[in-house]
Parts: sequence; structure tokens; C-alpha cells
Amino acid sequence: MFYSLYQAQSDLLAPWRQLARGASTALSPWAAIASGTGMDALAQPLRYASAACELFAHTTTTHKRPDYGITEVQSGNVIVPVTEEVALATPFGSLLHFRKDGANHGPPVLIVAPMSGHFATLLRATVRTMLRDHDVYITDWVNARDVPLSAGKFDLDDFTGTIISFLRHLGKGSHVVAVCQPTPSVMAAVSVMAEAGDKAVPNSMTLMAGPIDTRINPTKVNDLAKAHDMAWFENNLIDTVPWRFAGAGRRVYPGVTQLTAFMSMNIERHLQAHIRQFRNLVSADVVASDAHRRFYDEYLAVMDLPAEFYLQTIQTIFQDHALPLGKLTYQGRKVNPSAIRRTALLTVEGEKDDICAIGQTMAALDICDRVPLTMKNHHLQTGVGHYGVFSGRRWDNEVYPRVREVIQTNAL
Repeated sequence: MFYSLYQAQSDLLAPWRQLARGASTALSPWAAIASGTGMDALAQPLRYASAACELFAHTTTTHKRPDYGITEVQSGNVIVPVTEEVALATPFGSLLHFRKDGANHGPPVLIVAPMSGHFATLLRATVRTMLRDHDVYITDWVNARDVPLSAGKFDLDDFTGTIISFLRHLGKGSHVVAVCQPTPSVMAAVSVMAEAGDKAVPNSMTLMAGPIDTRINPTKVNDLAKAHDMAWFENNLIDTVPWRFAGAGRRVYPGVTQLTAFMSMNIERHLQAHIRQFRNLVSADVVASDAHRRFYDEYLAVMDLPAEFYLQTIQTIFQDHALPLGKLTYQGRKVNPSAIRRTALLTVEGEKDDICAIGQTMAALDICDRVPLTMKNHHLQTGVGHYGVFSGRRWDNEVYPRVREVIQTNAL
């Protein structure tokens, strides 16, 4: 019911947002002309009106995956073209390859993006940085509202199985980097592959800011997951895709619901960001206003999650703590992290992370008890929150060198 009401409101406001976008475009040059001819009394109201129209036009959710926009990268001392190609496709996600043309590709690395309400393009900066030295692939998850019911279900086992199939496609000598939500599933996938003697077991596994053991330093996100029983989550957070989309009738956790929850955690910060953007637009600060647009164009692009995947994740990872308690299963069999013996392990956490607190990811070092101590590493990045672990200046200059070192040390 909520989803249908939200979509109706979005459809109703769409032409008004388009009108506001056009008004902003039309008013802006007139403000500049008025200012340039000394008519400041007219220029100021025009700038205010243009800024207000732009904010209204752009402060809205979208449900289409943004572009990665990575067309070239510096590889060694040269700039080389980058081409996106789908290496393997499934109904709920593709293995996307960023192919570097005419360059030393480097070791193959699978970046496992979160399926948690945002598109994998949220890791654009992660991909761009890693492309310098590696042959990069990413899990490009599909918005569940675009997946027809005929494609069937997609639960936690299917998520883990997809990771396994993608790693097998990369083959022997690959590496895996998991960011946030998929870290438990990546550990499960590598455990299953190691126990089966699979030749495609990755040489290294990097787990970044993920909920391996949420009993440690619980955050507001963890508290919410524990505050209600599963019936509450199903009755209050699960909805049905409206009729006019490809996935009509599919039960989902709407991306807009996740976005609302995340924004409510830091509502003051988001309000202040939009107030600053209004001022940036009025003062014609192009650099600052463009940076705001880029961030919120990505942040407000949301995707729905299959209901069965979301509910199982809440119960298995956040309520039952199945992985650290040794109770996690895959296809009916217990997952055995002790089977991991030849995969180097790096855990990365952010000092100010309010989503995955200090210690939650590092717990993987104890759970993977058969990995030699010489192949285990941990990095606590000071001065960053959740997103700073995998994007931004400190990711580039401090976190990434540690990730690169682990991969290069354990490359074939």
C-alpha cells in the first residue's frame, strides 16, 4: 500500500519537477544579466527563485542505475581506455567487467557491492582507484522492481551462490573485495569453495566495513534490527511492486524505505547540506553545487531488494548472528570458515563508522581461525565514517595501498 501511494505521489510531482527544472534553467541567465547591468534589486530575487526551483527539481528519488562514467584510467605511465562489458548475466545481477584496452590488466579482482538499497555505482570511486593496478569486475545488482516474477525468488543462498559463480568465472588466481553488507556472504562463499577444493578459491579476501559480528559495539542500525521480531519487519517494511513495472507483484523491501531510514539517522546533516546548496546556487559557486549534485544524484538513486533476501539477512546476520556463532548454512549445509586456509585475509574498518562499528568486521580474523597469522591483516582508518572507508581522499591515499599490498603479495 505504501509503495503504491509513494509511486502515485512521485508520478504526480514529476511534471512539476520538470517545470521547476525548466524554470531554473530559464531564470539563471536572466539573474546574471540583471546582475551584470547593475540591477541588483532584480538579480537577487531571480537567483533565489532559480535556486529554489533547482532544489525542488533535484531533491527526489530515482530508480534507475546511474552511469559509472569510467571511460579511462591511468595504468602505469599511460592513460588507457576503459570499456564496460557484461561478463556474466543473471536476472538479479550481472558480473560487470571494466576492461582496460591495451594495458597490463593486473590481477583479477571481484568487488562485491552491497545489495542494500543503493546501486553498485555507489562504489564508483572504489572501482576507479582499483583499476589503476587491477583487472576489475563488480557485482552489478539489478533493481528487484525490474525483475519479473517469472525469474523466481532471490534469497540469501542465491546471493551467496551468485558470488560463487562470479568467482568461478574469474577463475584461479583471483581476489575478492567485499564492501559492507555482503561481507558475511563473501566469507560464506569462500568457505564453501575452500571446503569443496574449488580451484577458483580467491588468493585474497578483503572485507571492508561489514557486519561480520554485530554483537560487537552495536550501532543504531543494529539496534533497530534487534528491536522488532520478524513479523514486524514483514508487516511494516515489505511491500509489493506496483502494476506498471516489470516486477509487478514481486514482494520487495523498497529502496525508498531504506533511504528514509538512513536519512533519518542524520536528518540534520542532510538539511544543512541542502541549505548550503541553496546558498551555493545563489552565489553561483559552481564547484560546490556540482559536488552536491553528484553526491545526491547517487545517494537518491535507490533500488528495491527481494523481500526474501532482505528478511533472511535481518534474521540470519543481525538477529541470530549465525556466522560468528557457527550456525550459518548454505543450501542446507553448515558453512565452515575453518576450511579457509590459503586465502589471505584483510579487514578494514572506519574510526567513525556509525553503520558498522569498530570490531564488527575485524571479528572475521578470529572466525577464519585456520588462516595463518602471517596472512591476516587489519586496518583501522582514522578520521572516516562508513563511506570514507571505500571512497574519498583517505581511501585513495591510506586504505587502498593496504588493499593493493595484500593483493600483490598474494598474486600468482
